[in-house]
Amino acid sequence: MTDAQPLPLEGLRILAIEQMQAIPFGTQLLARMGADVVKIEHPKQGEAGRTGLPSIPDDDGSRVGATFLRNNLAKRSVGIDLKSPKGAELVRRLVPHFDVVTENFKPGTMERLGLGYETLAEIHPPLVYVSVSGFGSLRETPYGDWPAYASVAEAMGGFYSFRPEPGRRPNIGVAGAIGDIGTGLFAMIGLLAALQGRRRTGRGQKVDVAMLDAIISIMDMVAFNPSMGIEDNSIAAWPGILQAFEASDGLFLMQVGREHQFEKLARVIGRPEWLEDDRFRSREGWSENLENVIRPAVEAWAADKTKLEASRQLAEVGVAAGPSYEGDDLMSDPHVEAHDMIVEVPADSPTGVIRVHGNPIKFSGSPEGPKDRWPRLGAHTDEVLRQDLGLEGADLEALRAEGVIR
Repeated sequence: MTDAQPLPLEGLRILAIEQMQAIPFGTQLLARMGADVVKIEHPKQGEAGRTGLPSIPDDDGSRVGATFLRNNLAKRSVGIDLKSPKGAELVRRLVPHFDVVTENFKPGTMERLGLGYETLAEIHPPLVYVSVSGFGSLRETPYGDWPAYASVAEAMGGFYSFRPEPGRRPNIGVAGAIGDIGTGLFAMIGLLAALQGRRRTGRGQKVDVAMLDAIISIMDMVAFNPSMGIEDNSIAAWPGILQAFEASDGLFLMQVGREHQFEKLARVIGRPEWLEDDRFRSREGWSENLENVIRPAVEAWAADKTKLEASRQLAEVGVAAGPSYEGDDLMSDPHVEAHDMIVEVPADSPTGVIRVHGNPIKFSGSPEGPKDRWPRLGAHTDEVLRQDLGLEGADLEALRAEGVIR
């Protein structure tokens, strides 16, 4: 890299009235790219993610939960009680100093607080207002009153019906927080698109992302496949090889869906006779003979190899494969290290650090971005209220004495 450019989002200011994971994941990503993300939290317990379990002691003696730790690097925290009329008024006064407001509360909550889009857009017409909820707020839905965690949206979006296994219920939460993270990414795309639109028109707007809609988009094959006449979404019905295999130290995954790939597989594992075997003339034949012929041969070949070694040898001849990693594997992988994809933040944890994901978005000219720790609750209240509203010591202490701010 030659002369470093500024971080791409420097100058962008986001007032994040957020909790848990969907919006916090997205705003953390933007903070790492230079945005100033000011997080509004309840002045006593903070946002809901702080009280999640497991938790560790923070450096001020409070406890901080895992969800918060993973999603709030490089942000500033302002403690304001939004249920207090004075607190809500402070936020309304802050809004004109920001480009974006983000929120992920149940629909109607922000309106009851006097902080809904219509109210804030009257105060600050260029405002981009990003809202995430289980089922959205801009269009009608019969589920608007339902509480919605990611697992609910994942189920309704088809995540757990895809790749069924006979006689076995799906593992719930198998992909961690994909419902939250996927929704947060869609919300950030909408945020950036609305900002680009504002550059042309001068007008802001509301961006609304329903978690269910995000999962339907992610799981696009659930709705698409029946329109193609495909009713069985199990791996067994897929014409090809898409399976995990045993190596000496664990599992590796291999996907073979084309004839030339099968030829390369047969040769690299020392089974060229398969290329003259009628059982393997078709992709359907590969599936039919997977367990009785292909798996034993592949696993015999991989028995003296690590999962990474087996994957590398397959990849080198053009067969798609990769090791099935666990946490410790990621820490020692050369790609992960070279791409700075694990960030270690010193903490009072069993390992002495908290490990969170790095920024998967790389730029040729800009640096990696800030890796500041998560903020202590209310650590930046005075700083922000002085900077943006001009409040001084006596004003701040009076609000603090009333419990409006922290």
